[in-house]
Amino acid sequence: MIKFKKKTKDVVESGKEIMKNPPSGIKIVGTYWTLGKFDAVWIYEAPSEKDAMKLSVMASEVMRFQTMTAVSRDDVMKLLDY
Repeated sequence: MIKFKKKTKDVVESGKEIMKNPPSGIKIVGTYWTLGKFDAVWIYEAPSEKDAMKLSVMASEVMRFQTMTAVSRDDVMKLLDY
């Protein structure tokens, strides 16, 4: 989840660059602009938390991130033997 720190124009330019050249190993699955407490959501896959951190550091000048790890319902059901 993302909160903008700069003007929209600056955020858009930074976002375009990141989408064109994400950190190695990062696959951006979707980007959404939102209403409410946060301005946007990026859904991405990363090999590890450390790799995921590269993305937030890359954009930290114009965006503030709150990152969450998500596990699919199917994977959770397997973990719980359901």
